[in-house]
Amino acid sequence: MFWKQSENKNSMKSREAFDKDARFVVANWKCHKNLHEAKQWFDTFAARYVPSGNLNVVIAPTFLCLPGLAEYLKTLSLERVFLAAQDVSPFPRGGYTGEISADMLKGMVDYVIVGHSERRRYFHETQQQVANKVNELVESGLVPLICVDTSYAMSQLTLLNELETKKVLIAYGPEEALNFNIPQPVDKVSEFIGFIEEVHPGFPVIYGGALSERTAEEYSRINNVSGLFVGASSLDAGQFADICRVYAGE
Repeated sequence: MFWKQSENKNSMKSREAFDKDARFVVANWKCHKNLHEAKQWFDTFAARYVPSGNLNVVIAPTFLCLPGLAEYLKTLSLERVFLAAQDVSPFPRGGYTGEISADMLKGMVDYVIVGHSERRRYFHETQQQVANKVNELVESGLVPLICVDTSYAMSQLTLLNELETKKVLIAYGPEEALNFNIPQPVDKVSEFIGFIEEVHPGFPVIYGGALSERTAEEYSRINNVSGLFVGASSLDAGQFADICRVYAGE
């Protein structure tokens, strides 16, 4: 078993499933932008962003930016725009130098990315660590965005086996798209997401890998894709706003 059963009453907040029609466009800034640059990004984005029905826009800046952006976003009053953290500690508060626990993120973010392939490749993150992170997030009432790739899909999907919540996003990012900036063909994306749905039905699955405004429209037409997970193209606020618009079908 990957983790203990949650007894924390706060986890009840995340046990409801997403609406079946919910759609998502997620920006992962990775290790880019200081707070000043991040606020400039949001100013540009706010000028071009048009809310659309059931589309949820999620922005994942660096930890450095989160406190300031959480306050700044309140002043912008952008409808259906949320913040995410790019990672979280696999431990609760305690003697873990350099870590940020899930409960410390509450009030700043709604979503947290876990298990990204870069964490595994560069920081040697294990499935046990990812499992612990997911457990910490569920207990804190935050929504995990669990990353899945082709090679490790089955072990990554086992993280969902004993979760007491359906409010989880799955982000599928094939290795060739992430490592070589080559987007996976639409039919292959649809096929693999179909596999994920067979293993764990009921979770929204978003696609990430070498996305741009030009390719976003292609992937927005895939029936079983619930959204896009945007990396480099999200660093330009105007381009990201255009991707949101294209995905919303406007």
